[in-house]
Amino acid sequence: MLYDLHELQRSFLTPLSAFTDTGSQIFSHPYSPLAYTPFSRHIAAGYELIHRLGKDYEKPAWGLDSTQIEGKKVAVRERVVLHKPFCNLVHFHRRLPANRQSDPKVLLVAPLSGHHATLLRDTVRALLPAHDIYVTDWIDARMVPLNEGEFHLSDYVLYVREFIKHLGAGSHVIAVCQPTVPVLAAVSLMAADNDPSTPSSMVMMGGPIDPRESPTEVNMLATTKPYSWFEDNLIHRVPPRYPGAGRDVYPGFLQHAGFVAMNPQRHVSSHYDFYLDLIKGDNDDADAHRRFYDEYNAVLDMPAQFYLDTIRIVFQDYLLPRGAWEVDGRRVDPAAITHTALLTIEGELDDISGLGQTRAAHKLCSNIPADRKQHYMAAGAGHYGIFSGRRWRETICPKISTFIRRHQQA
Repeated sequence: MLYDLHELQRSFLTPLSAFTDTGSQIFSHPYSPLAYTPFSRHIAAGYELIHRLGKDYEKPAWGLDSTQIEGKKVAVRERVVLHKPFCNLVHFHRRLPANRQSDPKVLLVAPLSGHHATLLRDTVRALLPAHDIYVTDWIDARMVPLNEGEFHLSDYVLYVREFIKHLGAGSHVIAVCQPTVPVLAAVSLMAADNDPSTPSSMVMMGGPIDPRESPTEVNMLATTKPYSWFEDNLIHRVPPRYPGAGRDVYPGFLQHAGFVAMNPQRHVSSHYDFYLDLIKGDNDDADAHRRFYDEYNAVLDMPAQFYLDTIRIVFQDYLLPRGAWEVDGRRVDPAAITHTALLTIEGELDDISGLGQTRAAHKLCSNIPADRKQHYMAAGAGHYGIFSGRRWRETICPKISTFIRRHQQA
């Protein structure tokens, strides 16, 4: 019912959003005479602010058409190389110089936690010059027909394993935030099977390997509410207008409300500053606001079974660090990993995955030799700062690149 009410609200807001978008253009376009009337900037700014608050935000494009390799601009082509019902494996194919050796193949596992994989755009952009990048591009659950079946956390693990095998022997895997748990599980199962495709290295960034370490507000929410509360209050059915009609999901609009509720004052201030920037004609800052919120406000529905599994297995029962997690009847044992190198990265000020939660992977992977393990704590970095922004580009990404090449296998 709540999802239906939300769709009803969207139907009322759509005409208002279209009207305010047109109004903003009328009072700001250089060819419009109304743009030169008194207070035109104030009116245009107010219209655009209302438009952006009420509009629908579609999945943003990657927009990565080129990169710099050896000081030269080379073309990048985005293509789907493997399609699954709930995820596409996307390859960013670079047109390399003829005499250049192949770069390490890297699977970048994006989180399935509300935002689209394009949230890692800056991550991909920084990795592209020196790596052959593949990304998990998760599909909005409301767009997946009901006859495709359910999607559990164990299915996520199997997806990751299949994607790693697709890249082949000698590949590397980077997990950002939530997927550190299923990635560690997938590599553990591959190592236990002596799978020749087991990756040469894995990089874990800001993820809840053991949420008992330095619990954050996110962890506290999961532990102070019973499992039944999440099931009863956050799971809703997709309305008839979508291909996934009838599917149980954790809706994107509820997730977005949760994101905003974590720091409402910051968002209010950001939108007010945007309004002032429009009035002052500060286009650079206004464009930066648009780019950020075009990404931040674009959310997807998560499969209900996957979300509920994550709450129970990762945040309430701690099955991975306790050694009690089973996937398809097989126990996940990170101690089975012996040859895959491990790099963990944490942000000092991370308020989503606290300090120590990701580093816990070192204790679990007890049979990886010490010279193949490394940990880095990014001083002054929050959660998003470890995979986007200046600190990511200038400090963290070069560390990852050096680590991957050190453990590269032919």
